[in-house]
Amino acid sequence: MSGSSSVVAMNKVVQQLRLEAGLNRVQVSQAAAGLKQFCLQNAQRDPLLTGVSSSTNPCRPQKVCSFL
Repeated sequence: MSGSSSVVAMNKVVQQLRLEAGLNRVQVSQAAAGLKQFCLQNAQRDPLLTGVSSSTNPCRPQKVCSFL
């Protein structure tokens, strides 16, 4: 790597680090509490928790018709 390309690469790194340093951070405990609250508020609409009715389930097994 030549000297000028190394300087350009380092300037990009510094710019990215400055951008990341300026971001507002949230404590993990606050983020977890918010996520828990969201999950509890939306649990009644979550198909993984409540299940899917067989009439609206697009992945239900197809019925097999056989004629004798």
